[in-house]
Amino acid sequence: MSSTPTPTTTTTITNPPSQQPPPFDFPREYHFPPFFTRQTNLTTHHSQLEKWSSLVLSYARQHRLFRLSLSYDGTPYEDLFRNRKLGRSLRLSDARQVFEFMRKEGRAEPVATGTGTGNANANANANGGPAGDLYWVYWRTPEEWAALVEAWVDETAQKGAVLTLYELTDGEATRGTEFYGLDPDLLQKALQVLVKRGKAQIFGQEDQQGVKFF
Repeated sequence: MSSTPTPTTTTTITNPPSQQPPPFDFPREYHFPPFFTRQTNLTTHHSQLEKWSSLVLSYARQHRLFRLSLSYDGTPYEDLFRNRKLGRSLRLSDARQVFEFMRKEGRAEPVATGTGTGNANANANANGGPAGDLYWVYWRTPEEWAALVEAWVDETAQKGAVLTLYELTDGEATRGTEFYGLDPDLLQKALQVLVKRGKAQIFGQEDQQGVKFF
């Protein structure tokens, strides 16, 4: 993969200001120029894609990034795809290959054009990345988020209760849970998993939706 700038990371929700994560510990490959250059040997290239995928997921998990745009210039997260000490960056075409690899592994998904609620959509547009270059990054898949919500519902005896989606991601009752501060659209994806299983029902208008758990 070549050394030309491009990719951006867009995210919607990060850790609350009081919970900023420690500096990210990049893997050893990140500190060597060949990591940023597409390898021609198929076996080596596959290994390279696996390492990039692991890096993206680890980085996104630590920083609680739920979406990444492949236009990363000027964002706080451009160091993911650009090593300034080496003067190397992951080319846009190569970043797309990484995310296509992640998509096939079930760990990334293009964000559909026009999706996004509130600041999420505004932030994505503000970063100027093409619609096709904005991706969900599933360091937890919607199914995994759904399992966490379901476990919380069971542990806190919320079956039969009606909660707003805002209460789930920003309410006092969920503070300290892993899904506190979750991207609202990703929460929707997780809840749809529970709806399909007959474990929840979503109702109400888009900006004032509620969910009842069974």
